[in-house]
Amino acid sequence: MESNHLPVAVIGAGPVGLAAAAHLLARGITPLILEAGSKAGSSIEEWAHVRMFSPWQFNVDKEAAQLLLADGWIPPPENEYPTGRELLDRFVRPLADLEQIKRHLQLNTRVLAVTRVGQDAMKTQGRSASPFLLRVIGPSGERDVLASAVIEASGTYLTPNWMGAHGIPALGEIEHAANIAYGIPEVLGRARSRYANKRVLVVGGGHSAFNALQDLVRLIQEAPQTTVLWAIRGNSLDRILGGGANDQLEERGKLGLKIRQLLNDGVIELFKNVAIDQVTSSGQGLVVKAGEKLLPPVDELIVATGFRPDLSLLAELRIALDPATQSAVLLAPMIDPNEHSCGTVRPHGAVELAHPEEGLFIVGMKSYGRAPTFLLMTGYEQVRSVVAALAGDWNAAKRVELVLPETGICNSDFDEVDDRLKASASQTSCCGTRETTPEVAPRTSPGCCKA
Repeated sequence: MESNHLPVAVIGAGPVGLAAAAHLLARGITPLILEAGSKAGSSIEEWAHVRMFSPWQFNVDKEAAQLLLADGWIPPPENEYPTGRELLDRFVRPLADLEQIKRHLQLNTRVLAVTRVGQDAMKTQGRSASPFLLRVIGPSGERDVLASAVIEASGTYLTPNWMGAHGIPALGEIEHAANIAYGIPEVLGRARSRYANKRVLVVGGGHSAFNALQDLVRLIQEAPQTTVLWAIRGNSLDRILGGGANDQLEERGKLGLKIRQLLNDGVIELFKNVAIDQVTSSGQGLVVKAGEKLLPPVDELIVATGFRPDLSLLAELRIALDPATQSAVLLAPMIDPNEHSCGTVRPHGAVELAHPEEGLFIVGMKSYGRAPTFLLMTGYEQVRSVVAALAGDWNAAKRVELVLPETGICNSDFDEVDDRLKASASQTSCCGTRETTPEVAPRTSPGCCKA
C-alpha cells in the first residue's frame, strides 16, 4: 500500500506537537494532529497556575511564530515570564485556532495503539513500505486512521512517578490515593480547601516540589494552622536547591534561594534520606514509613517525583530504548542525569531520536523517558530536525541550530525519581561529539523548568 500520499500523524497538540505541525506545513507535508483533550494543550491546564523559568523569547517556536505573525498575532513581551495559563492563552491556543492548523486538528481523539497495516512487531518483510495504522477513539467511537509517519508528542505529565522508592507504588499508596496528589496542585486556587489548615507532606527533590512548597507557605498567611513538611530521598540540599544567583535562568535561581530561606526560617520542616516504602493510616493521620523511619502523621501528601512515559500504545512497533532512561538509545547518554544538567544537554534531532521503526519519532518530554532534564526549546529543535528528515532534507536534519549554556544545577526531581539510574544508566557522554552552530538560548518546559 502506498503511503506517500498520507498525512504525518502528530500525537498530542501541546506546544511541541503544534510546532511539529507548523514545520510540516512549512515543508508542504500534511499533518494530522490527534489530541486526547477537549482543547489544545490540555495537559498544561494541570500546571497553568505555575510561572515558567524562562521568558517568552525562549518559549515560542520560530516556525509557529511565523504562522501566527502572518495572522496578525502580537507577540508577548520577550522578557516577561509566562505562567502555564499565559502560555496557553497567548501562544498554544492561538496557534491551534489558526485555520491552517485547525483543519488538521482532531480534538477529543485519543490514540489507543499504533502499528503498521498488516504488520505486527514480529513481521519484517515489507514493513517499511506499509503505512502506519493508528487506532483512535473519539466522539464517534473507535476507528483506524493511516499515516505515512508518526511524531509522538503526547508528553508524560499524566503519568507521574510513584511515591515508592522501588519504582512501584509504596505499600498503601494506591489505597490512600484520595489523600495523595501528584505534580503541582493549585494550592492557592481550586485546591485551596483541600490543603488549608492541614498537615501537608511534600515528597520530591526538584522544582515541582519547590513550587508546591512555596504555595503552601503562602497559604499559611490565610490559613495559619497549615503545616508544611518536606521529604527528600537524598541528603545534599546544595545539589537540590541549585545554582542560586549563579543560575543563568534567573527565576529558577530565585526559587532555590527562596526555599533555602524558608528552611532557614523554620517554616518548612525537612526530612532527609527518606526512601518511602509504605504509607499507612493511623488515628492521627497518614504516616509515611521509610525503612525504620516514621514521619509525623499528616492529612495530605503531594508527590512531586517526576514523570515517566506511557509506551503501551507503541507495543506493536520496533522501538529501541535505553533500559534506564526509557529514551532512544542514541539520546540516552546525552541526557543521563548522572552526567548532565538542563544546560549541558546538547541539541539533538532526527539522528538521535531514530528507532528501528522507520518513520517513527518520539519527541518532546516523552522523548526523554524518565530523565528530568527536558526543556521546551529542546522539543522545538527536535521537531525542526525530524520534519526536515521526513522531507528528505538530511542536511537540515543533521544541522544543529541551537545550543544551551550551562544553567546551573537542573536535576529536577532526579533525586526522588530513580536512584537506580546511577547503577544502570550509561556513563558515556556524547556531548562533545557534534559540531554546533551556537545560538545561545536558555530553555524551559513543564518537565524541568517552572518557577
